[in-house]
Amino acid sequence: MREREAPCNLKKSSDRIESNNRQIRKDSYLCGESPIRENGDTEARLMGAAGSKLEKALGDQFPEGERYFGFENFGNTCYCNSVLQYYTSNKSVADSEENLMTCLADLFSQISSQKKKTGVIAPKRFVQRLKKQNELFRSYMHQDAHEFLNYLLNEVVDILEKEAKATTKPERETSSSSSPEKIANGPKAPLANGVHKEPVVTWVHNIFQGILTNETRCLRCETVTARDETFLDLSLDIEQNSSITSCLKNFSSTEELFTTLLRTSSSVTMLQLTRSTKRMKIKKPPHILVIHLKRFKYMEQLGRYKKLSYRVVFPLELKLSNTVEPYTDVEYSLFAVVVHVGSGPNHGHYVSLVKSHNHWLFFDDENVEMIEESAVQTFFGSSQEYSSNTDHGYILFYESLGPTTK
Repeated sequence: MREREAPCNLKKSSDRIESNNRQIRKDSYLCGESPIRENGDTEARLMGAAGSKLEKALGDQFPEGERYFGFENFGNTCYCNSVLQYYTSNKSVADSEENLMTCLADLFSQISSQKKKTGVIAPKRFVQRLKKQNELFRSYMHQDAHEFLNYLLNEVVDILEKEAKATTKPERETSSSSSPEKIANGPKAPLANGVHKEPVVTWVHNIFQGILTNETRCLRCETVTARDETFLDLSLDIEQNSSITSCLKNFSSTEELFTTLLRTSSSVTMLQLTRSTKRMKIKKPPHILVIHLKRFKYMEQLGRYKKLSYRVVFPLELKLSNTVEPYTDVEYSLFAVVVHVGSGPNHGHYVSLVKSHNHWLFFDDENVEMIEESAVQTFFGSSQEYSSNTDHGYILFYESLGPTTK
């Protein structure tokens, strides 16, 4: 998590920024002021204008039963809106007593029950609940969309696990002498009394969770040890003029380690230097692969974080090569991108691109419009350090084209 600075006091600008032959509205409240509506009629007319434009663009190809709605900005809540637009394509949210997940389900229910195909929804209940549960999101500071995504996923998992434990019968306990059964989340977790209890596997795990294996090889004795760990997303270091494929290769590249051991023999103490290698590979790829590009880096010489505007190519079709058998060369298709707009980590704006029924849609808070598939590449980043283009892909969502369970 990045260190946070005091909120800046940038004022609302009614200007529009020309970017990638497209206009991103800067009345999205960069850092502080809540939107001011003169009256409800004004908002309704804006809804009608935006909606008719999108409906006209799709024409007869408008998917039956689909609803495309923008989200109102409650004063620097674009980090939330941009991530929620991905979830509107996910139908796995269920009802229960009020919590963050039920507020999310209620938001989607509002959208699906609308008679109009397009428009604007105010996610007021969800934002209020979010701020009530986590003080981090209560201010008008510029928030991080990746931090919000992680918080939301983990919060939903906690809710689902509590509900499962409250509604299911006590699970059968097995003797510690029996071999642990392999499940989606790994081996069963041992309890204090020597028995095993199967972890709760939620729809979040089924959709987003993968397994990494950390292999360490001793170069002296050739012993290989492996440690597995689960993940809901991959955070990748980035370089200028690189690609997701190269970033993934660097993520799994072999690292050489030097370990100093203190050995005592026959009253003689000596130091022994041991060499080993370590590498991280994907043991089980998830159904939805979420990739977070680490665009915000702490610069020692500056004493603060800086945004890396590096050009990083993310293809529409991705083949994973850093996997272990039997998941070799798993293929994925890009279907959503959260974009950070701005030159620094402590101010800016978030928008999102979502692929729905073979059409790419651009979501900028209340504004929803269709874009060409070729426009996705304009969010790769800048090939030069100083550029007028500040719209950079930040979080990528890839869906598996084949089975991820074998």
